[in-house]
Amino acid sequence: MKNVLILLLVCAVISCKEQKKETLTAQNIVDKAIVVSGGELYPSSKVSFDFRDKHYISEGIGNKGVLKRIFEVDGKKVEDIKSSTKFERYIDGNLEVLHDTVANAYDNAVNSVHYFVKLPYGLNDPAVNKTLLETETIKGKEYYKIKVTFEQAGGGDDFEDTYLYWINKETFKPDYLAYDFHVNDGGVRFRAAYNERFVNGIRFVDYENYKPKDDATTIDQIGAKYQSGELELLSKIELNNVAVDRLD
Repeated sequence: MKNVLILLLVCAVISCKEQKKETLTAQNIVDKAIVVSGGELYPSSKVSFDFRDKHYISEGIGNKGVLKRIFEVDGKKVEDIKSSTKFERYIDGNLEVLHDTVANAYDNAVNSVHYFVKLPYGLNDPAVNKTLLETETIKGKEYYKIKVTFEQAGGGDDFEDTYLYWINKETFKPDYLAYDFHVNDGGVRFRAAYNERFVNGIRFVDYENYKPKDDATTIDQIGAKYQSGELELLSKIELNNVAVDRLD
């Protein structure tokens, strides 16, 4: 009888553990991914890096944050500055007057680079909707697959785009992401993270950027297409000279 009780107790413990695993929501998984990637260090840090021929700086996050992009054109220093309320461009220290359409395009370009660099932090923005899909295995590892869509209010010009994030079930790190887009005839892209490094507590990665060989491929098929080698490498997205400093 004693052995039976012990066996029942062991089964109950195992069952409880399995239930706990099953109760993870998309929000729980994203929260864990943010914590292991840097968590509260994001809003309290100044991050700088070089991407292609431009230098980027971010100080803080959200309404208290400022995003910058600095580069040279024809020997002149161009500095783009995005805050929560406005976008400004300075050339050799002089404020440029920009048409709203042009300013909005520059604003989106600056925001896009900073957004990808700080993932998964932005996945808790108010305009983000998260849905947990079925688990998917890529290269022998199991992943939570999170679908992300955006509200029109606060979701930016590309609010109709859909994103997928593959978050490692063991480490809770996002190893892959994909997105569809609707400009320039639309399409789907898949990114595989590599060269992971932590700088002053914050995780940074580079990406291999893929597109499907078959233009009819949908975002729901893109993970399987990557597994079967049916994607074409377009480019590598590499960050250089990454630095992180604590804000006062």
